[in-house]
Amino acid sequence: MAAIGDYPLPKFHFLVEWGSDFRIGFTEVSGLDFETEVIEYREGSNKKYNKTKQPGLTKYSNITLKRGTFEGDFDFFTEWQKTYFFQEGNDTGSLYRRSVTVKLLNENHEPIITWILENAWPSKVQSTDLKADANEVAIETMELVHEGLTILEAK
Repeated sequence: MAAIGDYPLPKFHFLVEWGSDFRIGFTEVSGLDFETEVIEYREGSNKKYNKTKQPGLTKYSNITLKRGTFEGDFDFFTEWQKTYFFQEGNDTGSLYRRSVTVKLLNENHEPIITWILENAWPSKVQSTDLKADANEVAIETMELVHEGLTILEAK
């Protein structure tokens, strides 16, 4: 619960941890959302003709990670390629799935909110658009699919 004098958190100070041994800096993280499907049911003998609603399966959105492109840096492609080779090679891809943690940090660099993605793997990598008349930074994008999202708050 918010105390008097508290203010909304800024969203520009965050950290993404890709497993326990690999970190990539990102400029944007989106898709940290989920929803529960609604199951509607109407009993045939119900005289009111109304439906009851109950919770169904939970759906998780894909997570989109964006970052600037650097010379000689192919981390996004390399991570996606690991998934691709597992699917095409001797394994089913299950070995590559890993946890990904996104932390919103305060001014003291301490996590305030932590999102943990379960069994995440990259499904899409998009290179930057190229424009001869633009004056913009090259941004590359990776899309992660995952099997669950846990949210933890700071203690």
